[in-house]
Amino acid sequence: MLTEVVLPGQVEPEGLELRTRPRPEPGPGQALVAVEASGVSFAEQQMRRGKYYDQPPFPFVPGYDLVGTVVSTGPGVDPALRGRRFAALTKIGGWASHALVDAGDLVEVPEGVDAAEAETVVVNGITAWQMLHRVVKVRPGMTVLVHGANGGVGTTLVQLARHSGIKVIGTASPRHHDAVRTLGATPLDYRDPDLPARVRELAPGGVDAVFDHIGGEGIVDSFRLLARGGTLVSYGTAATRDVPGSSRAPVLKLFARLALWNLLPNGRRAHFFNLWAGRRRLAAFQGRVRADLGQVLALMAKGEFTALVAARIPLSDAAKAMRLAESGTVAGKVVLVPDEDARRSGEEGAR
Repeated sequence: MLTEVVLPGQVEPEGLELRTRPRPEPGPGQALVAVEASGVSFAEQQMRRGKYYDQPPFPFVPGYDLVGTVVSTGPGVDPALRGRRFAALTKIGGWASHALVDAGDLVEVPEGVDAAEAETVVVNGITAWQMLHRVVKVRPGMTVLVHGANGGVGTTLVQLARHSGIKVIGTASPRHHDAVRTLGATPLDYRDPDLPARVRELAPGGVDAVFDHIGGEGIVDSFRLLARGGTLVSYGTAATRDVPGSSRAPVLKLFARLALWNLLPNGRRAHFFNLWAGRRRLAAFQGRVRADLGQVLALMAKGEFTALVAARIPLSDAAKAMRLAESGTVAGKVVLVPDEDARRSGEEGAR
């Protein structure tokens, strides 16, 4: 049998349902993975509100990414994968004890890297690496602004940017400023009404890139803070997470605004980052994911990247994990782990 968390509709976190069903057999090209860690991302927070742009119809099993060990393989898949630990992007299905994954989506996790720590950089690491190196094409000496520098993507962006010789300004709540500073960024209060002026004090000529997951009207300030030749990378609409109405309207409005700015003759660019863009050319998409996530996991294995696990919470307590992730009180990523792993971790911590 397998255990999974089901999102039955637009419910509060306590409305998540824990179900069991027979464990499936992998089909052609698939592997069955025993899930050791799956994260709580902003995507799941939007999904439970029915606000994620292309989410499936209810009910479904959330879980945007996972890390686990292959326990069986289907026809056409190398049986040597069994017993090895891999990470994978899934979009849905990760909040379970076992998950079927296309073998082409598996990215091997280096020896010695903890499953929960690796999980913090699956969707976050791919997103951050591609925005930095494929969209902006950062160079040493640049200055960038990272909104939400204490979050999952934000902490990853800060570290990868600093590793590339980039100066980072990071916005966060004051209670997270020490953590942001430790990662190597200069922290600013995201609620400061004079935030643009504070950024200008640190970068008088403007910044070379802004990474904005917030959207809403604040995106205007993000664009205005760019130096000539700079790039705005928008990758979310957190400002409208709790606004009733269409999940598509805020995104379409954002697309229109970015397209208009790209027509202006000021040398600045505005880009919306979609992690899933290009998946129609599946082999090329999977190759980019393996290459980019592989870079981040290699840095982690070398000790050059610090994984920020905000909490390890048992799968059966997914409601608590969702509440914590939505609270805005933690730095890093909330990770769901098997109940026995969470219990073992608690026992070790009590010693």
